[in-house]
Amino acid sequence: MPAAAQLTPKAGAVVTTPHVRAELIAHAPDGVAPGSPVWVGLQITHQPEWHTYWKNAGDSGLPTEMTWTLPAGVSTGEIAWPVPEKIPVGSLANYGYENTVLLPVPLEVSTLYKPPVALAGGTPSMDIQLKASWLVCRKECIPEEGEFTLSLPLQGSTALHKADFDTAQAAQPQPLAKPGAIEVNGNNLQVRLEGLPAAAQGKTLAFFPETPEVIRTAAVSGKDWTQSWQGGTWTATLPLADQRSASPTVMPVVVALAPADRQAGQPVAWRAESPVTGNWPAAPQRAEVSPALQAALTANAANAAAATQPAPNTTPSSTTFMAALLGALLGGLLLNLMPCVFPILAIKVLGFARQAGNASAHRKAGLAYTGGVMLSFLALGGAMLALRAAGAGLGWGFQLQSPGVVAALAALFTLIGLNLVGVFEFGRAAPSSLCSAQAKHPLANDFLSGVLAVVIASPCTAPFMGASLGFAIGLPAGQALLLFAALGFGLALPYLAASFVPAVARLLPKPGLWMHTLRRLLAFPMFATVAWLVWVLGQQSGIDGAGTLLALLVCMAAIVWALTLRGRTRVVIATVLIAFTALLTGAIGRNVLQVVEPAKLASAGAGAQRWQPWSAERVAELSGAGQPVFIDFTAAWCVTCQYNKKSTLSDAEVLADFDAKKVAMLRADWTRRDPAITAALTTLGRSGVPVYVLQAPGKAPVVLTEILSKDEVRAALAAL
Repeated sequence: MPAAAQLTPKAGAVVTTPHVRAELIAHAPDGVAPGSPVWVGLQITHQPEWHTYWKNAGDSGLPTEMTWTLPAGVSTGEIAWPVPEKIPVGSLANYGYENTVLLPVPLEVSTLYKPPVALAGGTPSMDIQLKASWLVCRKECIPEEGEFTLSLPLQGSTALHKADFDTAQAAQPQPLAKPGAIEVNGNNLQVRLEGLPAAAQGKTLAFFPETPEVIRTAAVSGKDWTQSWQGGTWTATLPLADQRSASPTVMPVVVALAPADRQAGQPVAWRAESPVTGNWPAAPQRAEVSPALQAALTANAANAAAATQPAPNTTPSSTTFMAALLGALLGGLLLNLMPCVFPILAIKVLGFARQAGNASAHRKAGLAYTGGVMLSFLALGGAMLALRAAGAGLGWGFQLQSPGVVAALAALFTLIGLNLVGVFEFGRAAPSSLCSAQAKHPLANDFLSGVLAVVIASPCTAPFMGASLGFAIGLPAGQALLLFAALGFGLALPYLAASFVPAVARLLPKPGLWMHTLRRLLAFPMFATVAWLVWVLGQQSGIDGAGTLLALLVCMAAIVWALTLRGRTRVVIATVLIAFTALLTGAIGRNVLQVVEPAKLASAGAGAQRWQPWSAERVAELSGAGQPVFIDFTAAWCVTCQYNKKSTLSDAEVLADFDAKKVAMLRADWTRRDPAITAALTTLGRSGVPVYVLQAPGKAPVVLTEILSKDEVRAALAAL
């Protein structure tokens, strides 16, 4: 028998938090060699009353996840989940672990593995690295993560943790010889399992489905569901979840003996993959979120960045993906009705008028504009997906979370407005070579107006857009980019269609003096956009930042005007103004780019007292006290958010309904980048704002539509 080897953990083999002690351990009875059994695992020791979760977390929570870094020729199998326990949480129930649990994982060592050469006098070993994340909960939930390293000796037996792995192995569900059967009968599941051992027959068994959000997890045996024995066959009738999100054709299920009925050395649980027959009832029509997302919504803000990692790429059904494409197309089409797109539409109306009577020019302009829109949507969507994959907590409209981008857009729209109002002509302020290039390639203007349309439209989220954008985050890159392309095509479609329909061009009056009046009129939507952008910057950089931006915009306007002068006057005045602007920028320009701490809500006025700032801790506190919560995920740069805030969310009848139901109203301000808010949005299947969530203890959180109506809010409140 080989001599026992000493398992030497590195300094990074243990991670300790205020709530758990997590350690990477291993067990290799015959050493590390191809074909030999080798086990590694994460052992989690919980503080009293805290718990982590099984593969199906139940009504709330998230399962522990592991990502391994191993030498070439070595791979891991799936987590061998021990049988969980049912953990009641108010009127809900979770599946998870308390006290100490080991989550074992088998290592598979192939013949391709090349052991490292040991240093003189040393023992050869295999270095194992693990990055794990887990959600630990009591009344509040806190996402945690850790990085672990371990050196596993290649020779001899590592028996230090043999008892821990033996205990975990004893808690593994044993496979049943027969798969059993599950039948959908109305709003219930009828389960039949055969081949259970004599030691289990006649006992009351706990039931754990591996597929989440199918049954009513908190159902109590003898009250909401029944079970019985007929010889060696166990049958049970279980109620379906009120907000079921899955309709599987095969359900892996686990049944387990109660702790009092378990005997040492005997199996305690059994597993079967049962086919499902019968017709599933129709899923609910309202867009709702499973209660399993509540834990992530109430996660601690300091650690929520751990939850911002994108979901693993999955391949959706063709029907689901086509529905998402249609939603993206409709969302892009409706985006044309959003206020933030009006300035760009104004420019396109003027372009139509200039090309009246020239059908060929119309078609080319429409194609160029569409190309600019679609390529910009693809570039912006690709950048968001790439940055999120790299760990950045970003969502749709992320570029306007940067004060520098907001200031640059304000400057651009100021220049456009000054040009439209007649302060300067491009030919006078730009080099003649550039003007010549513009004349030779007029389609560049149409292409760039499409780019600008996407940049300024991204803060808006039209109906159908929210779900499609959130769905895109979890898709493979190719499919996700198709959704962004569909959004862009929807935005460009009205102008593209009009450019190919001669009847539209014939409706326009012939070019004339009226165009000069229209051009000056269209300058004012540009200036209105500048006012909005300055206000957005004020939310990010404070009153000093907004004031500095206004001062610099005035200086820029003066420089542009000076460049329209002639002769020596132009040189002198422009030089003085440029020098003054440079000095002013050096003195106070940093105010524009600073990011101030979020201001406390003003205490004056009823509206300010009504809304509280969102935080994970505050949601957990209110939920623990049994109080319903309404969360407004918003941003200053989101025009749709501001419209809903000033209309529906300020309506006296709606506010009276909130008061009558004693609903706490929280506002999650995403004007500045906030990983905790990004994590909560990702959990809800959204990647941008606005998002409105109404949640109450014991009920599934309800996500309302982006364009919020009074009737919708009042109906949701009435259902509490």
